[in-house]
Amino acid sequence: MACMTASRITHDDLARAYDLTGRIGTALESRVVGQDRLRQTLLIGLLTGGHVLLESVPGLAKTTAAETLAAALDGEFRRIQCTPDLLPSDIIGTQVYDAVEARFETRLGPVHANVVLLDEINRSSAKTQSAMLEAMQERQTTIGGKRYPLPDPFLVIATQNPIEQEGTYVLAEAQLDRFMLKDVLDYPQPHEEAEVLRRIDAGVFLDHPAPVASLEEVLELQELTRRVYVDPAITEYIVSIAYVTRHVDQYLDPDVARLVEAGVSPRASINFTAGARAVALLQGRDHVIPEDVRSLAYRVLRHRVLLGFEAEATGVRPEQVIDAILQAVRTP
Repeated sequence: MACMTASRITHDDLARAYDLTGRIGTALESRVVGQDRLRQTLLIGLLTGGHVLLESVPGLAKTTAAETLAAALDGEFRRIQCTPDLLPSDIIGTQVYDAVEARFETRLGPVHANVVLLDEINRSSAKTQSAMLEAMQERQTTIGGKRYPLPDPFLVIATQNPIEQEGTYVLAEAQLDRFMLKDVLDYPQPHEEAEVLRRIDAGVFLDHPAPVASLEEVLELQELTRRVYVDPAITEYIVSIAYVTRHVDQYLDPDVARLVEAGVSPRASINFTAGARAVALLQGRDHVIPEDVRSLAYRVLRHRVLLGFEAEATGVRPEQVIDAILQAVRTP
C-alpha cells in the first residue's frame, strides 16, 4: 500500500536519485559487460534492502558485479565460498577463549559487511543455510546469547550453479522466500564477450574501482524509494497476482494448474510492491505503473511458485506458468 503520511517526492529528489543510481549503474557497467538486467536487479536490491539470488553457470561476472557494487558505495565486501563442511560459526562468528585475559572474546563472522556474496549457496548444508535466515530477515546475528546488529545498508547476493548438482543441498522454501529476487543469467553475446577480452587486455580489471556514492547516500535512496507512490489499483493488481498463484485451479487451464504445488506467501506481494517502487525510481518516476510490476514477475515469482515433479519431468519452466498467471489477472 502507498504510504499516505510520507512527504511528496520533489523534482529535485528525483533528479538526485537518478544521478546517484546512474553513477552506481555506470560503475557496474565499467566492469560488467552486458548483463543489463543483472545491474537493475542489484540496484533494486540495494534500493529496497532486499536480497538477491543469482542462478547461472560459473564465469558470468557474478562475483565481479558484487565486488564492484560494494566498491562503488565505499562499503565493506565479503565473499563466502560455501562448501559442505562450512559451519554456521564460519558465517556469523563465534566466541574464542582468550587465555591471557581469561575470558571469551566474540569474533564477528564475514556476514557482518555491507555486501555479502554467498558463492554457491546450495553447496552448504541445511544447518549452515539456516544460519543466514536470522541475518537476512532480522538484520542481526546472535552469538553466545548476545545480539549483534548488521551494518546498514546490508545486501546478501547468493549464487547457485543449476548444472552441477553433486554435493549440493536444495534450498528450503523458507530460505528461498527470504530472497526478494531470483535472477537467471545467460551467456553473453559474442560482441559482449569480445568486449570483455578487450577490457582485460586494457587492464580495466586490475584497478580497484573508485567509490561513486556513499553509504549515507544509499540510505537516503532507500528512504526515497519507500516514498514512491503506489496507487490502490496497483496494490490490488499485485495482490490479485498472488491470489491466483494460490488458486490456480480456478483461473488456469487444468493442464497448467496441476503443475503447481503451492502458491506464494504474502512476502511476494511485499517484495512486488517494494521492487516496483525501486523500478519506478530508477526510471525517474515518483509513482508505480503496471509495467513496473510486470517487469518483476519472473524475478519475484520464479522461486516462490512451487512446481511439482510433473513440471520438471516434462520440461515446463516456472516462467511459462508465470506467464499464464499474469494472463489470468486483469491489468489496471
